[in-house]
Amino acid sequence: MSDIASAFRPGHKSLIPYVTVGYPSLDATVEIASVLAGCGCDIIELGIPFSDPLADGATIQKASYHALQQGATPRKCLEVARRIHQQISTPLVFMTYYNPVFNFGLEAFCRGCKEAGVSGLIVPDLPPEEGAELEAVSREYDIDLVYLLAPTSAAGRIEMVAQHSRGFIYLVSLAGVTGARQTLPPELEDFVRRVREKARQPLCVGFGVSTPEQARRVARIADGVIVGSRLIEAIEQDGSLSALRDFTCRLRQALDFESE
Repeated sequence: MSDIASAFRPGHKSLIPYVTVGYPSLDATVEIASVLAGCGCDIIELGIPFSDPLADGATIQKASYHALQQGATPRKCLEVARRIHQQISTPLVFMTYYNPVFNFGLEAFCRGCKEAGVSGLIVPDLPPEEGAELEAVSREYDIDLVYLLAPTSAAGRIEMVAQHSRGFIYLVSLAGVTGARQTLPPELEDFVRRVREKARQPLCVGFGVSTPEQARRVARIADGVIVGSRLIEAIEQDGSLSALRDFTCRLRQALDFESE
């Protein structure tokens, strides 16, 4: 069983926070990960900053730009992941785009992930039709390559992702980019049901989850909840990370309540 698979178990809903490596600083990212682990997060998604983050909304774009200014290269991100892995046992997943991985070298990057203690990769701009090479290399290094599905995904795409995604499947709650939102789409339950009919992997929902109440709604239908932009806003709000700690713990409590 992989580290990621161990984060999913019967009667438990997994909480997966996203943070941008290098925001507000490389050292702060290590501290943030420790806070998230202390609040009971099951997997930590580490975003590698990229100059053209097509799947990210304004909040994460801003954090990525700041992180790039701080020198958060892929190599530095691997170093930060290694430091985090030395301090906490929570599984780590990189969220990045294909261009940085390709430029780094697929094998060199996956080898670096393995050595740093990173258990998975999420590459939003890599469709399964084009993922065979990275799939093969990541599998060689026991790195789970996680694919995404959107509400607009046709049955054929759902079946393909169900065949190729490892660790879990990332369900994008709505068409568009990341960002905190007032409400989640009413068709979310039907979307999760359609994927559940074809997939055996755990299903995790992200994009737009912004409140404990929304997280609880997602937990009723999915195996995991992914929260990003709202956490970055909490980091901006309070440099002491007390706002981040409070909000993350409330998310954890909401999921635990739904699991009872």
